[in-house]
Amino acid sequence: MKRRNVFLLSLLCFLFLCPRILQAQSDAKAREILDKTAAAFRQAQAVSITFGGTQEGTLLLKGNKFHLNTGDVETWFDGKTQWSYLRQNEEVNVSTPTPEELQSINPYVLLDHYSQHYNSRYSGVRTHSGKQGQEVILTPRASQQDIRSICFVVNNRYEPLYIRIDLKNGQQQEILIRTYRALQTASDKEFTFDSKKYPDAEIIDMR
Repeated sequence: MKRRNVFLLSLLCFLFLCPRILQAQSDAKAREILDKTAAAFRQAQAVSITFGGTQEGTLLLKGNKFHLNTGDVETWFDGKTQWSYLRQNEEVNVSTPTPEELQSINPYVLLDHYSQHYNSRYSGVRTHSGKQGQEVILTPRASQQDIRSICFVVNNRYEPLYIRIDLKNGQQQEILIRTYRALQTASDKEFTFDSKKYPDAEIIDMR
C-alpha cells in the first residue's frame, strides 16, 4: 500500500516539474504545453490538489516539500526527513530517503530522473469529466522499463486535469485532478509530522 501511494505521488509530482523531459524526439507543441504547465506551477508559492481515480487523496506541494494524504497512509516530507503514518497499524515510519528513493517521492529528483528516459508528443484535445484539455503522451526511451506510456491532460490555464500510466503488464493507474489551487503561502509546519496529533502512534525511526 505504501509503495502504491509513492507511485501515485510520483505521477502527480512529475506533471508539475517536467520541462526537461523533452529531448530531440519531442515535438514543439508538447514542449510548449510542458513548459507552460511547469511555469504555472512554479509561479505559485504552493499548490493544493485533490484527486481521485485509482486512489483518492489530497496533495500539498511547496518547493521540494510535500504532504500527501490518501486516507490509509499520510506522508510528510520537509525536504530532508520523511514521516509515513500507516493508519491501520497506528505507526509512523521516519526515514531520510536515499537518492534512489527520492526519484520516486521528491519532485526535483524525479525531474532529473524522467528527463533522461522519456520522449513526448502532442496527441490532441481530449475530454475528461466534461472538461476539455490538451493531451501529451510520454513514452520511455529504454525498453526494459515496466511503463508503456504516460498520458496527461491539462486545461487552457495549464493546470492538470487527468494523468494515466499504462504498464506493459496491461494494468493502468489513473489520477483525475478534482481541484487544483495555487496558494500564496503554506506553513512549513504542514510538511512535518506533529506527534501531538497522533498520541497513540508507534514511532519507528529507520534513519
